Amino acid sequence: MTKDLRRLISEALEEDIGQEDITTNRTVPADARCRVRLWAKQDGILSGIEAFRMVFDRLKADISQWDSLGNGDRFADGDDLATFEGGARPVLTAERTAMNIVRHLSGIATLTAKYVEAVDGLSCKICDTRKTMPLLRRLEKEAVVHGGGTNHRHTLFNGVLIKENHIAMAGGIHKAVESATAGAHHLMKIEVEVTNLHEFEEAVTAGADAIMLDNMSLEDMGEAVERAKGKKILIEASGNASLDNLRAIAETGVHLISVGALTHSAPAIDLSLIIEQV
Repeated sequence: MTKDLRRLISEALEEDIGQEDITTNRTVPADARCRVRLWAKQDGILSGIEAFRMVFDRLKADISQWDSLGNGDRFADGDDLATFEGGARPVLTAERTAMNIVRHLSGIATLTAKYVEAVDGLSCKICDTRKTMPLLRRLEKEAVVHGGGTNHRHTLFNGVLIKENHIAMAGGIHKAVESATAGAHHLMKIEVEVTNLHEFEEAVTAGADAIMLDNMSLEDMGEAVERAKGKKILIEASGNASLDNLRAIAETGVHLISVGALTHSAPAIDLSLIIEQV
């Protein structure tokens, strides 16, 4: 991850800087140093602090006196998240890229925590999806974990998830599961997406290890859970889960609720970076 993260940060800095930071280089003395304070303007959960630090390191900011909270730490409005000293030019040049990363990832962690808290006391886990920004998936999925959630598959290679379009092209649920079973190794689990109880029964009969209930009613989800009792089948609910209906979905007895909004709709946390002369 470190090598990939360095490459991502280098490309992000190149995108933002271009040939040079002309404003900073024309106004700030080359040997100037500064004291930096990253602080919160709202409550939240921190994620991406290593990436935040790495942005400054990539520009050789010569950071000293570094102190910060850790990933997964809760913070309140007004709290310091990180303080350090460094070269003023590289700090000023890197600040926007560093802030964009930590604000975005902390927003994901914070939203995830709200979903996790909504099902507190129930035996149901909240997990993410592959609805992530291209090239940011690892960081975004780490942020979900920092917020108390769990990860669904990271890549298409991680597991078999037979969805509506796969079923249509394969010629039905049974054929899709049969082909997937024949083409996967014996340790690979197979999940099937269904939209009604008839398809659910097909998936059970076909030998699915996990079944995703896509946009099904609470009544039908509860019935599916009842029908799966005594069988080693993991039941996942998916589709239009929100903070308003999340607990009701979890109370049906499903094992997982996957929420695309954790990564594709989390608002960035409001943070501020204050820089002063040393």
